[in-house]
Amino acid sequence: MYPELSLIIDGERIGADGRDSLPVLNPATGQELGRLPVASDADIDRAVAAAQRAFPQWSGATAIQRYEVLAGAARLMQQRARQIGEVLTLEQGKNLAESTREVSLSAEIILFLAEEGKRLYGRTVPPRQPAILMQHVGRVPVGPVAAFTPWNFPVNLPARKLGGALAAGCTCVIKPAEETPGSFLEVLRCFEEAGLPKGVVNAVFGNPAHISGRLLDAPAIRKVSFTGSVAIGQQLAERAARTLKRCTLELGGHAPVIVFADSDVERAVRDLIPAKFRNAGQVCASPTRFYVERSAYPRFVEAFTAAASSLKVGDGMEKDTFVGPLAHSRRLTAMQTLVEDARTRGAHATTGGSQVPRPGYFFAPTVLVDVPGAARIMQQEPFGPIATVAPFDTAEEAVAAANRLEYGLAAYLYTNDLTRAHEVSARLEAGMVGVNHTGVSMPETPFGGVKASGYGSESGLEGLLGYTDVKLVSFSR
Repeated sequence: MYPELSLIIDGERIGADGRDSLPVLNPATGQELGRLPVASDADIDRAVAAAQRAFPQWSGATAIQRYEVLAGAARLMQQRARQIGEVLTLEQGKNLAESTREVSLSAEIILFLAEEGKRLYGRTVPPRQPAILMQHVGRVPVGPVAAFTPWNFPVNLPARKLGGALAAGCTCVIKPAEETPGSFLEVLRCFEEAGLPKGVVNAVFGNPAHISGRLLDAPAIRKVSFTGSVAIGQQLAERAARTLKRCTLELGGHAPVIVFADSDVERAVRDLIPAKFRNAGQVCASPTRFYVERSAYPRFVEAFTAAASSLKVGDGMEKDTFVGPLAHSRRLTAMQTLVEDARTRGAHATTGGSQVPRPGYFFAPTVLVDVPGAARIMQQEPFGPIATVAPFDTAEEAVAAANRLEYGLAAYLYTNDLTRAHEVSARLEAGMVGVNHTGVSMPETPFGGVKASGYGSESGLEGLLGYTDVKLVSFSR
């Protein structure tokens, strides 16, 4: 079921034989799935050269021609959604239903961006002088792109970047996560079979810091797109600035949820439980800090705890599993450290709070209450199956608590008061706000944050425009 792993450079698949390699492990068992080849400096440079060489052909193709390739790849992904989903579950851990849905949604993202590529419109600006015949403002592809994606959504996140870049006419060198290479390579196979010219997309793996440094220093690379932690995003942006490379940064989140007493509390819990615990909480837009109006607080805690404790934890390939393993052993240590810190500060767990005693990297769905603001989990993104719940008395208090951190990716609120919904959503400092639901990520809508959560957007029309430059052409007699 698990594919042979390789680098992909200028259309060539380069396996692990005869070179340094890394193990890829199944997080549900700790067993090795395969060996991933490590790119040398010569490999990285060759990948950049291939992207640069392919750029004139790909950017010179018509939007319809690019659309046909991307749409063909999207169709193949839809047809192979379960097959690719099985690879994804083996290497990443999320349950098979989530994995299959991720592949299908990623195909929709690619198809939407390919469609938008056919509508990359410009405009004419009336001239001031009779000698000027026309002033045309258009958009052109920015050039070869360096893209970096993490392990939590190993198909979805590359799809956002490749969909926007390729639809705009850019070529790409991408470094997916070393923990989850197989599912991405199967997606790239769909692009190849759909007719993507060699060199348009090149994939390299190895030491992330070394690869990113070499790509960012390459003059041919004109844009950087990164999804990951705030700290790494800051380092990449600083290095990209040395050569004035454009950046799109989708960084961490610590999403607040404000639940008002006038809302349907039981419905809110039904909505929030899957949003919080899908992918074992390893979601940058995952609701994490729950602020509940005091009169509804006991009812919310009771219902949320009961729902969280009923979730089945297990191997993502097992039937009825909802919460799979964390990505690697380091995440287990991080979860236990955050819980113990909160407990020493007076918090307690109404459910969970510890590792599940079985092979693999499993941590129980956890609900922490009475967590003081000074606790580390109230400052740092947990990126795991832990929710914190605290009461509030006024809307002003809740908004202040929600906006307290430097994160600004997603935020959510539940209320049946339309005026309050408008007022509070306007004051929440986040790039995406969900009112009475959590579905803020769709192919048609921009995904991105503010403050320390980064800048720029992926998906939606904005996900296409981010891979273009504005160009004015002024015609005189």
